[in-house]
Amino acid sequence: MSTLGADQELLIGLVSISDRASQGVYQDQGIPALEDWFGRALRSPWRTVTRLIADDQPSIERALIELVDELGCNLVLTTGGTGPAARDVTPEATLAVADKLMPGFGEEMRRISLNFVPTAILSRQLGVIRGRALILNLPGQPKSIRETLEGVKAADGTVLVNGIFAAVPYCIDLLAGPYVETADEVVKAFRPKSARRPGSAA
Repeated sequence: MSTLGADQELLIGLVSISDRASQGVYQDQGIPALEDWFGRALRSPWRTVTRLIADDQPSIERALIELVDELGCNLVLTTGGTGPAARDVTPEATLAVADKLMPGFGEEMRRISLNFVPTAILSRQLGVIRGRALILNLPGQPKSIRETLEGVKAADGTVLVNGIFAAVPYCIDLLAGPYVETADEVVKAFRPKSARRPGSAA
C-alpha cells in the first residue's frame, strides 16, 4: 500500500456488506480482495479506509456518508447486497445518499459479468456521485470483483471487454480528485489526450 505523496493520494473507502461476516460467522473476503487488486493495479499513491457492516440500509447509508463527507474519500466501493433477496439493500442505500446517478457503471458491470454467468442479470449494482466522490456497488466474490474491475481478457492478455476501472481515473479527474495512474498490464486507464499529464500514457 503506497504512502508517498499523501497530499495527492487516492483515498478509497471499502465497504463489505454481509450479515454473517459482520457477525464473525465467516471471514470477509471482499475487502482483502480489493486491497490486493489495488496493490497490483495502481501506480500512484493510495490508501484505504474499510468498513465491515450488516445488510441494513441505515448502516450502509451512514457508512457511505461518513466515508465521503467526513473522511473525504475520492472513491468508495461496496461489495455485497446487490441481489434480489429481501436483505439485499445496498442499491437502495446508495441511491438514498446520491447526488447524481451514473447508470453506465451498473450497465457495464452486468454486461461484463454476463460473459461468465447468466445470473448476472439478477444484479442491481449501480454507480453514483456524492459530492466529489464516486461510489460503486461491486459483487461480493473476489473472482467477480476482479472480472468487473479488469474486464475480460484472452489467454494472451488481449483485452476483449474493458473493465469498469478503465473509466474511473478520468471520472475522479472530473470530480477534482487526485490523478490516478494504473498498471497497464492489469487495467489500462483511459483519458482523452487533453486530460493526460505530460509523460503519462493515460
